Amino acid sequence: MSELSLSQGPSCLATNDWICGEYLRSRAQELTDATVQHVWITVVSVLIGLAVAFPLALLARRGKHFAGPVLGLTTILYTVPSLAMFSLLLPLFGLSSALVITGLVLYSLTILVRNILAGLEAVPEEAREAARGMGYGPARMLWEVELPLALPALMAGVRIATVSTVALTTVGAIVGRGGLGNLIEDALPTFFKAQVLAASVLCVLLALVADLLLLGVQRLLTPWTRVQRARREPLSARIRKTSAAVEAG
Repeated sequence: MSELSLSQGPSCLATNDWICGEYLRSRAQELTDATVQHVWITVVSVLIGLAVAFPLALLARRGKHFAGPVLGLTTILYTVPSLAMFSLLLPLFGLSSALVITGLVLYSLTILVRNILAGLEAVPEEAREAARGMGYGPARMLWEVELPLALPALMAGVRIATVSTVALTTVGAIVGRGGLGNLIEDALPTFFKAQVLAASVLCVLLALVADLLLLGVQRLLTPWTRVQRARREPLSARIRKTSAAVEAG
């Protein structure tokens, strides 16, 4: 047995290789748990950020006296370094997942608010006039005409915010709630190469998969954005189809 072990050479863990199948096999559960935590924190942060950003974008659309403070505040929040942000939130939330999620929500606002606002402002005025002619009130026009037509810009913001949040979640490792960032932080003191590489690659894969999934959702929700069909159909027809699709759904 000893001769066989010697003939096989030292394991990749013993030699601290970057690529190590033995590490993946022996730490599979640890990697899975960290990935699940990373995904959970990202999803919750983006959903809450979207829920907060939407009314802020509606407020900013009411005029420059509202847009200036809203956009200015969200921009200032985005410029705060992550360590400083978590330190400021620490007295309120303690060392918890809520601390990390709140920080990530604040960072996502500048992207989401600006994209939602840009999408709403890009809705053609003739679309609004057609909706008013069909008897739509402000609320119905928002949900059945303006919001569907603004979905491409809104979804673009969600995609950017999600990818950004996937990356920023790793910073939560400073309070032990960083998902894959926890593995990276644990491996750095001893420079455990296989763990650093595995966690980093998983972060990149999560960002790519999330972006592709959201792109698919965007295409499903906005079939009228296909260029060839849009060129053949007048705007009024697209508005009617959008309204009919929303009511049917």
